Amino acid sequence: MKRQRYNLVMSIYPNTRGFAFVLFEGPLSPVDWQVVEVRGRNKNRRCLQAIARLFGRYEPDVLVLQDTGESGTRRARRIRDLNEGIEVLAETQSIPIFRYSRDEVRECFAGAGAITKSAIAEAIAKRIPMFERFVPPVRKIWMSEDARAGLFDAIGLVLTFFSRGTSAP
Repeated sequence: MKRQRYNLVMSIYPNTRGFAFVLFEGPLSPVDWQVVEVRGRNKNRRCLQAIARLFGRYEPDVLVLQDTGESGTRRARRIRDLNEGIEVLAETQSIPIFRYSRDEVRECFAGAGAITKSAIAEAIAKRIPMFERFVPPVRKIWMSEDARAGLFDAIGLVLTFFSRGTSAP
C-alpha cells in the first residue's frame, strides 16, 4: 500500500546566530527541526547555502517566513536581507511563500492567552508535547535571547499558517 504524501510546510526564522527551521506535515505533525548556528564572515551567504541544501533534501511544498516588509515586523538590516535572499531562493525553486508578522502570530495564540514569546513557546509545548524539552527559560531583561527561541518563532509561523486555513498547493 502506497503511503499518501502530505504537503510539507517549512518555516525558516533567521536570527542573529543563524536560523531555525521546522518542517511540518500538518498542524500537529512535525517532521524535522533544527537551530542552525552560523558564525564568522559571510553569515548570510553561508545561511543561504545551508537553506538551499534543506530545500534539496526536503522539497517543501510551502515556505512560511516572518513578514519583514514595510508593514511587517521590524528586524535588523542583515536579517531583512537574509529573509529576502531566502525568498529569492524559494522563488527560483517555485516554492510558494507565505509571510506573517509577529502581530499575526500573537493574534493566532491570543485565544490561548499567549502573547509574549515565552507564553507562545509554552502554548506550543502544550499543543505539541515533543517540544516541551526545548522550551527556553523565561528571559530576564539582562539576558540575551536563548538560541532555542528561534525554533519556537518558526513553529509559531507554521501554526499561524495552519490556523489561517491556508491550503498548500
